[in-house]
Amino acid sequence: MVKITLGVDGMMCNMCEAHTNDAIRNSFKVKKVSSSHKDKKTEIIAHEEIPKEELEKVISETGYKLTSYSCEPYEKKGLFKH
Repeated sequence: MVKITLGVDGMMCNMCEAHTNDAIRNSFKVKKVSSSHKDKKTEIIAHEEIPKEELEKVISETGYKLTSYSCEPYEKKGLFKH
């Protein structure tokens, strides 16, 4: 699993966040996606890395701009982790 953090410019409200999340969900197989217009970022949890260029294309099609991209290994933290 990986955690991808995107900087996204242009989101102004909760509907912008939902629009971005839906575009990513509809374009890629992701476990979780959440966006924050206040923090200007989107976080994606996925089984494998999604290339920056592909994410940039989907983000730009929604009318927003990808400003940064980072990908790191993700381990779920919780009580029942083995």
